[in-house]
Amino acid sequence: MSGVNLPVAGIELGGTKCILTLAYGSDRIVAQEMVATQTPEVTLAGLEAVLAGWWDDHGFAALGIASFGPVCLDPADDRYGFILTTSKPGWSGTDVARRLAAPFPVPMAFDTDVNGAALAEMRWGAGQGLSDFAYVTVGTGVGVGLIVNGRPTRGIGHCEMGHIRVPRLPGDTAPSGCPFHDDCIEGLASGTGIRAALGDQPVEQVGEDHPVWDRVASAVALLCHTMVATTGPQRIAIGGGVMQRQPHLLARLDPLLRESIAGYLVVPPAPYIVAPMLGDQAGPLGPVAMALQARIA
Repeated sequence: MSGVNLPVAGIELGGTKCILTLAYGSDRIVAQEMVATQTPEVTLAGLEAVLAGWWDDHGFAALGIASFGPVCLDPADDRYGFILTTSKPGWSGTDVARRLAAPFPVPMAFDTDVNGAALAEMRWGAGQGLSDFAYVTVGTGVGVGLIVNGRPTRGIGHCEMGHIRVPRLPGDTAPSGCPFHDDCIEGLASGTGIRAALGDQPVEQVGEDHPVWDRVASAVALLCHTMVATTGPQRIAIGGGVMQRQPHLLARLDPLLRESIAGYLVVPPAPYIVAPMLGDQAGPLGPVAMALQARIA
């Protein structure tokens, strides 16, 4: 069942839901199903059942798995394919990749959910034709899929740039949304950080001129500054629930980035910071892009 005429299967494993996609590419999706993220055993059993049904009905040529993290991405490590220490109750130390791939004699690719989304955008969306690209999601947390010379970064672990610590704006003494850092990007700019800063005030009642958006825009722009000064992505795409619900934020980021760089480095012409072209499908198509690469490899 590994012929090139078969579709590939992809799983985006998220904190609240998992999306499975059977596809030939972004323009030819055969099936897409959702499994709620509950306990590891319940969730993985649900994912296994969908994959088994697809295998019997269609077959697939490769499997891509893009998971929330932190995860182990070192194939030489006994924990490869495992979710490591996570705040998601019950999921620390869960074998995800090897368990899901075991029944199917096809190539398997495993990576973070944001790296998968970055690879999808490079194949079909805002990163087409580029070798160095960053995909940022600003939602409940802040994640970065960082692609350098055509491949996701590795080293001692995957990219965790959401936890880079940055200066707060003068006078910002509001609580952080991160239990580990009082001044990281995730703590200041994520949906969790926004709720921490607003306290009892509902986000829905906050206008575009509220100071909380200054805090969010400043933190995300400093994240972009850090990427420009280190890996130098040719383009940065920023999505996620916060950006989708607050579309005024995106237009603020490019000017803030250029002000922060202050002419020291040459930032590509605008639009340099863009919205993901794939929208909500960037995440689900990520493991499909990974599986297509694995099939070729």
